[in-house]
Amino acid sequence: MNRLFLMALAAGLLAGGIAAAQTREEKVRTDKAKVEATGFWIYNDLPKAFAEAKRSGKPIVMVLRCIPCEQCVKLDDDLVDQDQRLQSLLEKFVRVRVVSTNGLDLSLFQFDTDQSFAVFLLNADGTIYGRYGTRSDQMHWADDVSLEGLAKALEGALALHKDYPSNKAALAAKKGPAPDFAAPEQYPQLKEKFGSQLNYEGNVAQSCIHCHQIGDAQRELHRAKSGALPEQVLFPYPHPKALGLILDPKERATVLRVDEGSLAAKAGFKAGDVIEKLSGQPLLSLADVQWVLHHVPADGGSVNATVLRSGKANDITLELPKGWRQRDDIAWRASSWELRRIGLGGMRLENVSPELRAERKLPADGMALRVEHVGAFAPHNRAQQAGFVMNDVLISFDGRTDLARETDLLHYAVNVLKPGSTVPVQILREGKKLTLKLPVAE
Repeated sequence: MNRLFLMALAAGLLAGGIAAAQTREEKVRTDKAKVEATGFWIYNDLPKAFAEAKRSGKPIVMVLRCIPCEQCVKLDDDLVDQDQRLQSLLEKFVRVRVVSTNGLDLSLFQFDTDQSFAVFLLNADGTIYGRYGTRSDQMHWADDVSLEGLAKALEGALALHKDYPSNKAALAAKKGPAPDFAAPEQYPQLKEKFGSQLNYEGNVAQSCIHCHQIGDAQRELHRAKSGALPEQVLFPYPHPKALGLILDPKERATVLRVDEGSLAAKAGFKAGDVIEKLSGQPLLSLADVQWVLHHVPADGGSVNATVLRSGKANDITLELPKGWRQRDDIAWRASSWELRRIGLGGMRLENVSPELRAERKLPADGMALRVEHVGAFAPHNRAQQAGFVMNDVLISFDGRTDLARETDLLHYAVNVLKPGSTVPVQILREGKKLTLKLPVAE
């Protein structure tokens, strides 16, 4: 793969290489200049991409990556490699590079807004063939995405495009229900701060609506209405590993292993299964699996799968019980920072290791969450003001000792506790038990 193409796909890799010498503003403008100079990608112009797809008959690959997100640069680094196969596949698509969500059609482009890199594969008429891009950790994503996996998603999209429109009915559910607002800048939290386009005449970096800000605005909208967050909002796009289903990042949707005793194991999934369809939808990636799971109610339900096992098609039914979404981990998400402000006073917690449990004479199970960080500045400093310090170990929260993960505390604090209330928290500090009072944000 030649260097110009690498610059086009990575959309800022060189900018990332000299990040220390550039401001955020310079990164955005450098990215634009380099991508436009190569001509391999249409830069930030979706109408042009759709028009070109209608003219050429090619499918569209839309890469959404906000600039100047440093973690996105890292993800690009890991996805792009010296691989001629990827370049030859991309040449069969109309390629469009979108660098912000300003003006984005949210009825069409629905995705996990805690992602830092999202790919849509679609037809010129707006039919979505599939999605690519998954994360389950703040910094590491090798278990979720790969160059090989992206290539296979592109191949799958080309196959679906070849059969289109005979397969249109099977693809209909890949487009979701109507969103709260047509575009991000219409959310009340964003309306007065952002426009529908980037401001290249002024400070373009500050004019950008980042992906996570859409999710923040959505959560603020629900919290303002009811004081709580629906589980579909609090636990969006559940990762299949929360169900014990571990997929191979180098394949479209192939089972790498199944955790013993998990929901996936009870359903009958086995290592090596190729999941061809889920709820009747063809799959191109792990992100497509998450799309299906995202639309299963929090109260549970049945998800039908067609798997290819030893060359034969098998039907499997995955039964999801009430509250199944709570098995997922949300602590890695960018949105968790706001949830920590609300329910944990700005603390970041981590599970105490078995070794440290033994050292501090704690039970082998139950709550034991070490304070990894305490916010020092308002409005994220309520825990600090309440007396919490780093390395405190939380062993009881509002009388509960069964909230074993930070995710469990976030869910409880946001959806059970009343805004403005005060919560008793028992901690272990230097071998002594103390009880502190933590105020919950209004």
